[in-house]
Amino acid sequence: MGTIRQRMVGLMEDRACSVRDLSKELGISEKDVYGHLEHIRRSICGKGKRLSMQPYECLSCGYVFKDRNRIQKPGRCPKCRESHIQGVMFRISG
Repeated sequence: MGTIRQRMVGLMEDRACSVRDLSKELGISEKDVYGHLEHIRRSICGKGKRLSMQPYECLSCGYVFKDRNRIQKPGRCPKCRESHIQGVMFRISG
């Protein structure tokens, strides 16, 4: 079975997962998933692995958050100020 973080790592090694997918699979809130993802990103780095994620994208104007390093979903688009942001998929590679 393992801890929540071990189970998250196992899921993300098998396939790309959204925050909602992880939340449903593990039975925890989406807010908690973001906290675990931050910790997982730091801990797998020493094992030669990497947490990859596609960039967030504004669904209103198409702005892509390509330089964003934070895992947490942005509140608003800096270009059009809309809050309709597409969620991303996370995967562990390496």
